[in-house]
Amino acid sequence: MALKASQLKVGETHTARIVEDLKRTQIVQYAGASGDYNPLHTDEVFTTKVAGYPSVFAHGMLTMGMTGKMLTDYVGDARLTKYGVRFTSQVWPGDTLEATATVKAIDGDRVELDVSTRNQAGVEVLSGYAEARIDP
Repeated sequence: MALKASQLKVGETHTARIVEDLKRTQIVQYAGASGDYNPLHTDEVFTTKVAGYPSVFAHGMLTMGMTGKMLTDYVGDARLTKYGVRFTSQVWPGDTLEATATVKAIDGDRVELDVSTRNQAGVEVLSGYAEARIDP
């Protein structure tokens, strides 16, 4: 079901839990799907002993993809026309993420959205924007 301009208000939000207790398996599966086998995401020994991080961490694009699914679920199939993000913090195994889309502006048949994804501690891990076609 597509969004309708008549049903939207500036400042309105849509929030969805996009992952609960992110598993290392999900991170490795994403590495396989994307072809990005950077050891920071897949090799615990390299990540902790060589790079000095506390653990492997998720690809930014995995977080972007999960957030993007929340957006398409919200605006409807084939409605998203723009989507851009900035990765603001790392996503670790065990994290639970919630993504929020906030209506920034409504212009005829388009809605502009601010996008934010936060972890269970309230730390923003992704910020961005989106635009989608809407019905009158």
